[in-house]
Amino acid sequence: MQDIGIGLIGGGYMGKAHAVAMAAVGAVFDTALRPRLEMICASSDASAEGYRAAFGFARATADWRVLVADPKVQAVVIASPQETHRAIAEAAFALGKPVFCEKPLGASYEDSLAMVAAAKASGCVNMVGFNYIRTPASRFARDLVARGEIGEITWFRGEHTEDFDADASKPATWRNFGAANGTMGDLAPHMINAALALIGPIARLSADITTVHTNRPGAQGRAVNDDIGQFICRFDNGAMGHLSFSRIAMGRKMGYAYEITGTKGAIRFDQEDQNALWLYRAEDPPALRGFRKILMGPEHPDYLPFCQGPGHGTGYQDQIIIEARDFLRAIETNTSLWPSFHDGMEVNRIIAAAHSSAQAGAWVDL
Repeated sequence: MQDIGIGLIGGGYMGKAHAVAMAAVGAVFDTALRPRLEMICASSDASAEGYRAAFGFARATADWRVLVADPKVQAVVIASPQETHRAIAEAAFALGKPVFCEKPLGASYEDSLAMVAAAKASGCVNMVGFNYIRTPASRFARDLVARGEIGEITWFRGEHTEDFDADASKPATWRNFGAANGTMGDLAPHMINAALALIGPIARLSADITTVHTNRPGAQGRAVNDDIGQFICRFDNGAMGHLSFSRIAMGRKMGYAYEITGTKGAIRFDQEDQNALWLYRAEDPPALRGFRKILMGPEHPDYLPFCQGPGHGTGYQDQIIIEARDFLRAIETNTSLWPSFHDGMEVNRIIAAAHSSAQAGAWVDL
């Protein structure tokens, strides 16, 4: 075993998740590299020190440049706002340090192109944080599709819908301003990444994007970003698809869900029941045809390290621990693993195409 100094930028929702993951990953997966929580960065000295004490880091700073440049920080995890991702990643790569960056890769497609270029020029390991596709159920779904268990894929329907911004009387926050923080910048990347992982590249799309609550309290004349987006598409393999995204979907808390239809069967998944996958096989006798619920257990990908009992289930934090395992493995082997910065850039490319399609009211080829 060998320890590795981790520098974490951001101590909020995702910052805490990554801190916990780095503290636990060695015990869960018996990794060859064992994270040392070296330094954490937040927006002020007081908040950084608070996170340091709470999460167990050795040191704290309010300046991400100090963290990136510190020789004891050997790998950087970016869990700060999208607008900061590019500058931090470029600085870390310039010093030869591996980078894990939360999604979306940058605040724009242009940012992501620059970040991919910086990663390639440095030769450093890089990874993007698309955690939901790492559940044992979605990993199993990928395996089933890849093995041809449901035949040739003909149709994909995916959604990422939540209701955290459904109350129009709630005062506007940072989430309501800037394209990177709208539904297409915030929620869409996860399901687009899922579609690419499960079905493959998208060839063309036609999108529609809208803002429903245009006058939120506190907006003070500022343009409020998008609440809902959707697009129909054709994948490279010929399959048709429909993807939809909303932050005002009443009643939906984690509506990351998809259906995959093939010539021999179908798959259904809903993140609100993340330890189950629904499978339909057309080869079953007519009296037995129907979706069967498969509970995740030790036989499914990345389940056993967390629990030996089938049906007991994994949770959100476990997805982040799996990401930490993959990042450490990538550093150990000096080989970027999926999803790399390039994969994150592909997601941003599709989002940019969706915006172009919505503005032009036309299909866009990718």
